[in-house]
Amino acid sequence: MNGIPPSATTARERSGAEQGGDGGTPLSNGLKQRHLSMIALGGVIGAGLFVGSGAGIAAAGPSIVLAYAVSGVLVMLVMRMLGEMAAASPASGSFSVHAGRSIGPWAGFTAGWLFTALLCVAVSAEAVGAAGIMTQWFPGTEPWMWVLLFMALLCGSNLAAVSNFGEFEFWFAALKVLAITVFLVLGLLAIFGVLPGTTAPGATHLTGDGGFLPKGVDGLMVGLLASVFAYGGMETVTIAAAESEDPVRGVARAVRTAMWRIGLFYVGSMAVIVTLLPWNDPAITKNGPYIAVLDHLGIPAAGQIMNVVILVALLSAMNAHIYGSSRMAFSLTSRGQGPAFLRKVSGGGVPRRAVVLCSGFGFLAVLFSFWWPTTVFQWLLNMVGAAVLVVWGFIAVAQLRLRRQLEREAPEKLVVKMWAFPVLTWVSLAGIAAVLLMMLRDGDQRVQLLFTGGFTLVLAVIGLLRAKLGRAPAEGERPAAG
Repeated sequence: MNGIPPSATTARERSGAEQGGDGGTPLSNGLKQRHLSMIALGGVIGAGLFVGSGAGIAAAGPSIVLAYAVSGVLVMLVMRMLGEMAAASPASGSFSVHAGRSIGPWAGFTAGWLFTALLCVAVSAEAVGAAGIMTQWFPGTEPWMWVLLFMALLCGSNLAAVSNFGEFEFWFAALKVLAITVFLVLGLLAIFGVLPGTTAPGATHLTGDGGFLPKGVDGLMVGLLASVFAYGGMETVTIAAAESEDPVRGVARAVRTAMWRIGLFYVGSMAVIVTLLPWNDPAITKNGPYIAVLDHLGIPAAGQIMNVVILVALLSAMNAHIYGSSRMAFSLTSRGQGPAFLRKVSGGGVPRRAVVLCSGFGFLAVLFSFWWPTTVFQWLLNMVGAAVLVVWGFIAVAQLRLRRQLEREAPEKLVVKMWAFPVLTWVSLAGIAAVLLMMLRDGDQRVQLLFTGGFTLVLAVIGLLRAKLGRAPAEGERPAAG
């Protein structure tokens, strides 16, 4: 990428990238540019898009397109802010490191452990979903067998080398991109009446069946909440960038292409679905919107094709979340904000203890989902239900503080700049606050918000006490060998 100063490309070495707690091995830089590019491209196509979008369509009707567009703008702003900080100072702790440096060690502690918990619980939810698909295909098997297989496979790949994670995610992402691209092409052909056996629907389903806003503003708000949480997990690319061959260039490219990826994959697919089908078609919620569209177009074995795609999306998310949670946990402990035994790094540059711990917690959460689905597991889900919004809030505040410092001390590091700073940073914070207020209006969402708020408060208090007692070194400083 032209225009990146030579000094910026060494930001990884100058940023205090986390080292092994034994005084030795740093994290690997085994991710190639093709890995990072595909992680950035496929990372936006999460399981939430395929699995959760049906509920959003049922709530918002055709206005789900507007909901995904509005929430997509918010996500783009957050990613732009995170990209600015990550390109200036790549670190495996990403926003946790930036929050710690700009707000205080307690903020880095809170954001980091909250995100780690979010990813570990997400791994368990995705494993249960993947096992559900496998038991449909193999009726005589038990879900725990498939969960154990998937957890062992993906944990093993993350233990071996970071390049293994990159290869798995590269091919997972390639399959997801191919699937959504084929879906969009078939959908557009059907919309224009070019696909054999179809007639152009025009705006019939967009303006009929109750209109564009069939359930009013309240329905739009429910759809907006569903769409916001579908975007969660995009932050992982900035964590992965710290272990790439050229982190600055990789982050800059990923962030700069976020806009068209969100517009094409999310907003584009929602537009195709509600143009081709009535929003209140029972098949959308029963079978899922993508299967419903493919069935409508007469694609043979549409259900099984989409089940394969959904399985790939779930395994991809599990892979990425095991990676992201282990790196965040390692980053926290390497800064003296977690158990010292997790600081050790293998000779290949992999924090294996952190990988095993995060995978193990995810598997334990799966067992909770079998043993106590309505109590313990539901509590875990509620505690991290609004975590991504809290993390985005930390990102915005950190960027607001760090930008001025970078402008004064190292302007050459501003390879990626937040648009219209500081106006759009404040707009982002207002948008996050608005989503939180919308959650308060909904009974189920309110419970999640209160649980997440309580969990965040507990983490913040622990972080403040640790900082006050002098147990956390300054952000970016290496802890003593241990």
